[in-house]
Amino acid sequence: MGVARMGELGLGDTCGILRQPWITSRRNSSGLGWEHLYVSTQQERPYRAEFAPAATHLLILHLDGPVTVSRGQGRARRSRQVPPGGFFLHPARRGLAVELGGRLDTVHAYLTDEALREANDGRTVELSEELGATDPLVEQLMLTLQGVIQRWEPAARTYVDHLTGMLAAQLAHWHRADRERTPYKTPRGLSPRQLSCVRELMEQRLAEPLPISDLAAAASLSVSQFTRQFRASTGKSPHQYLLRLRLEQACRLLRTGTASIGEVAVSCGFSHQEHLTRVMRARLGTTPAAVRRAG
Repeated sequence: MGVARMGELGLGDTCGILRQPWITSRRNSSGLGWEHLYVSTQQERPYRAEFAPAATHLLILHLDGPVTVSRGQGRARRSRQVPPGGFFLHPARRGLAVELGGRLDTVHAYLTDEALREANDGRTVELSEELGATDPLVEQLMLTLQGVIQRWEPAARTYVDHLTGMLAAQLAHWHRADRERTPYKTPRGLSPRQLSCVRELMEQRLAEPLPISDLAAAASLSVSQFTRQFRASTGKSPHQYLLRLRLEQACRLLRTGTASIGEVAVSCGFSHQEHLTRVMRARLGTTPAAVRRAG
């Protein structure tokens, strides 16, 4: 899947489940350069084991079932039959004793403390231990991340940062140990100067994978503050906005330039011609070749 970057979250940062012989790995995010999230899809066979504390928070989405899962030991042991779409949440820095009662297809996500703090305005978050919980948004985000690693495109880096922030925010606010609910406040938007700086950076780096952290830095905000305020200002996520800019530039170059469609695609941040064609058809209902012919 490529060469790992410095600072990437990897298999060594997980609790150890994925290294066991009862795991049949399918795909994972190794080599994609994700710093605050590690995602893996696999089939698990029945097992009972204990694992040492890990530095990351573990979220396991059940793709099929129902299957019986137990966690803890002695009087603290709990068991539950978990349906498809249910999930298992285990906070960082806690030992894990778990038993899986049947074969199961899963998506694992391992999140850093930093991702949770970013989603909670810099404040530390203590997550709850959950067994068989359901949350439609968590499920959809996990399935979307599964799709991203199955069809990875380098241009999706901003999108992955956005998904990571959304997942961390959902866990931080609705699956925290204290279960506090705070009133929702409509976020204020970016100032015109902030928005101008962010757009200028997007336009300068259309051809590159662009982490949300870089965009947030241009606005002098944390990632969580930036994401909320950017959406309040534009009505779009940073990924959606960046994608629109890339498509607009691609259309301009196709209408007025002589570069090949493949060259236009790469210069506008798409991985290759087929990637541009797929996105343009889905978003604009046309193709690069048709745009070029229309001139």
